[in-house]
Amino acid sequence: MAAKARPRRAGKSAPPGGRKQAKSPAKTSRSLAGDAQALADQIGVQMRDLDLLRQALTHRSAPQEFDLPPNERLEFLGDAVLGIAVAGYLYRSHPELEEGPLTKLKAVAVSEPILASVARELDLGRYLILSKGEEQSGGRDRPSILSDALEAVFGAVHLDRGFRTCRALILRLLRDHIRAIERAEHEPDHKTVLQEKIQELHRTPPTYRVLSESGPDHDRTFVTQVRVGRRILGSGSGKSKKQAEQAAARDALRNP
Repeated sequence: MAAKARPRRAGKSAPPGGRKQAKSPAKTSRSLAGDAQALADQIGVQMRDLDLLRQALTHRSAPQEFDLPPNERLEFLGDAVLGIAVAGYLYRSHPELEEGPLTKLKAVAVSEPILASVARELDLGRYLILSKGEEQSGGRDRPSILSDALEAVFGAVHLDRGFRTCRALILRLLRDHIRAIERAEHEPDHKTVLQEKIQELHRTPPTYRVLSESGPDHDRTFVTQVRVGRRILGSGSGKSKKQAEQAAARDALRNP
């Protein structure tokens, strides 16, 4: 008599082509690295394919032994889903606003500082799969890595559970931040304001150039300059290139 097939565990998908399940990194008392089920429970989403969520947690520095692709493709998808979810919310919530103000609100809502803040609220850094070197250099709390991983999580949820579930998750996690932005408690998007102003005057967008980088890998400081053509408009510094560009744009707006 033929042997009975073993039932599949809930939340696990059968790997294509009979490939072995991806190896998960070892967990420590401080880390839940790669524990997709724990993260799914935390965000309140019942995932059908936990490997998708585990891929979302896999930084490109992770060793090949984990047998998982990096999260960059999911980040690309999640960025798009995040944008349409937030844009739809703002469109419905603010019928009095024109395109310009809506664009500025959205730019802040989906910016790296906001996403990194949300990721920290989830303690997402504990779940990330990183190389030893990246972890030792502070990767679990680096804003760019956290914000990218959060977008990848959105991409995984979208693929696994669909847009409605993903949109509900996004708005639930970002709700307080969006409300704060609507109350003008967050710094405006100086880059967008400057670009609109410069294009109106010169018909060409401003450009940004990194002048210097300093500090250890886990605590870098960037100095950036913004110009239009050969004319220098301003400069600024920050802990990421995006922050430095915002500071340079703010400096340019203060010195018309």
